[in-house]
Amino acid sequence: MISPASPAPDDWIPLAEVARPHGVRGELRLKLFNKDSDLLLDRDEVLVRLPDGEEHEVSIDHARRADDAILMKLYSVDDRDRADELRGALICIRRRDFPPPEEGEFYVCDAKGARVVCGGTTIGTVKDVLNYPTIDALVVTAADGGKDWEVPLIDVFIEAVDVVAGEIVLKTLDGLERG
Repeated sequence: MISPASPAPDDWIPLAEVARPHGVRGELRLKLFNKDSDLLLDRDEVLVRLPDGEEHEVSIDHARRADDAILMKLYSVDDRDRADELRGALICIRRRDFPPPEEGEFYVCDAKGARVVCGGTTIGTVKDVLNYPTIDALVVTAADGGKDWEVPLIDVFIEAVDVVAGEIVLKTLDGLERG
């Protein structure tokens, strides 16, 4: 069973944003949402979602690592001007192409929309996950209509994450602040 919030296998999930052109032959420098992810390195095709919402499936000529970024050359993007037109576009792959997560891990796209519970009471739903230099944190839209909760993804606060059931259980709210 998949949570109603979880993406369907055919949904396109953004993995990176086009930061800027790289060089003069149309290569793109991608800012990865997960700097450790290599999912874009072995793709034949991606979906390019332009800032205006227009989308195109595009073949990849090649992709390679460059520190925390990926340099990608898309078919038919052959010069710096064309590459610059893609600045800000999202690079997406289908959810079904993600490998299974490791034990105790989950994909952010699967947690969005999950119900967050503490002491048997629903405090809200996951709106997003923020990546700070030292920690990741859930952004939880408060069920009481107040400011969002920001919950660090550490054992002090997180009791259980069940993306299949669409639920995240917290141990405590003590020490948490609202946005």
